[in-house]
Amino acid sequence: MTDYIYNSRGAAVGFIRGKYIHDMHGHAVGQLNGTHVHKLSGSYVGELHKDMVVNKHLGNYGNIGNPGNPGNPGSPGNPGNRGSVNYGYPDVFDELLK
Repeated sequence: MTDYIYNSRGAAVGFIRGKYIHDMHGHAVGQLNGTHVHKLSGSYVGELHKDMVVNKHLGNYGNIGNPGNPGNPGSPGNPGNRGSVNYGYPDVFDELLK
């Protein structure tokens, strides 16, 4: 089963495969360290909260380094829009794409 990541508008923007976050085309864009989300380059972005990457204003968990490229697992398909959700934290998934 694929664990999708959604933006605040409810659109699927990525998915989790192992400890990596991929965009919907399968390109690796981030990595997980527990619930901490880091860019593939290693810099901290935010937290995985339910099914979103959000800024909980917890501070900066630093740079965990670049693990190398985990490859492209391909597109898992689009689950469709799950509806808009607001968990009370800003959506920061787009930070992974910069």
